[in-house]
Amino acid sequence: MNNPLENIQYDCFRGCSVTRGENGETRPSYRQGCCKLEVYNTYKGISQEQYSDYFEVRFKNTRKGIYSNGSGQSVKTGDLVIVEAASGHDLGIVTLEGPAVVRQMKCKRIDPETTQIRRIYRKAKQFDIEKWQEAIAREEETMIRAREIAADLGLEMKIGDVEFQGDGTKAIFYYIADGRVDFRQLIKDFAEEFRIRIEMKQIGARQEAGLIGGLGVCGRELCCANYITEFKSITTAAARCQDLSLNPQKLAGQCGKLKCCLNYEVAAYQDAQSRIPRVTEPLEFEDGQAWLVKTDILREIMYFSYEKGSLANVHPLSAGDVREIIMMNRNGRKPASLRKEPEISSPEFVSAVGDDSISRFDEKRKKRRSGKNRHKSGK
Repeated sequence: MNNPLENIQYDCFRGCSVTRGENGETRPSYRQGCCKLEVYNTYKGISQEQYSDYFEVRFKNTRKGIYSNGSGQSVKTGDLVIVEAASGHDLGIVTLEGPAVVRQMKCKRIDPETTQIRRIYRKAKQFDIEKWQEAIAREEETMIRAREIAADLGLEMKIGDVEFQGDGTKAIFYYIADGRVDFRQLIKDFAEEFRIRIEMKQIGARQEAGLIGGLGVCGRELCCANYITEFKSITTAAARCQDLSLNPQKLAGQCGKLKCCLNYEVAAYQDAQSRIPRVTEPLEFEDGQAWLVKTDILREIMYFSYEKGSLANVHPLSAGDVREIIMMNRNGRKPASLRKEPEISSPEFVSAVGDDSISRFDEKRKKRRSGKNRHKSGK
């Protein structure tokens, strides 16, 4: 008996699974959670008359857009639809509907009155789906051949991905380049080789990581593939602010650039640092000088030692106490000592060694007395 899972092909680049029917026809279906930059619909099941004809349509990887339903057909999430393109038509999957689309339009600053929104022509037919799958099958071979042509021309660029339009008449070539690239001869060679319309789209290293996807060192999906749409500049100042080691191997992500997550907690660290006094000199005590050796920024605790540069026998002080001691030293006064008497406290836990014995609840058997002892006791 054939395993039905063996006939399923998962296309994570477009967020769908493809199966073959009994007659050999292709049957793609939308897989929620498989798409990159997916938006969770918190308003699922809620209808709204305003903007009810607007839908989010997703294509390959992170490319998606807002389209209006001008077909008159009932469209819902998961439908494959034929949409308007700059030239010809494209095929995509409806991934969002309802009030959630309105929020996405506001986030992307799309105003239906001033922005020209492309239309949904109709639902995709079987002929459209077969043509779409044929175009998808050409993408990998086209990308490999395109890299060979670019290398033969000596162009300093890297073609990271190729996306065919749904009708198979156009392809988008995503590339990375440090400088300006002359495409005149390259586009001619591409058009002659592939017999399609060519569109070259330059992307950065972070955008390429979002297109390819993957897992970060944290074990979760890359942020650029999960939800980040706008990439802000990241500098080593964010790492210094969080007191992180300036190790390029640890600070760099899979794209080779500084990790986007370095910016996530910068505001919290800056807020905590604003309440921590700046210590440039040792604190003066009656029993000697105490040097700052480390600082716990978020807990606002500073650790001092009587030995400069030594992490042995450190003493914690809160940021408020350090500020008061600095003011006392400026006024010529010195606290008694930083050393404190060890506090004797009761143990916080009780050892449970032996409590997990399997036979601890069994009744203990009495020891049988030997025969010699019975005879002696009888005498």
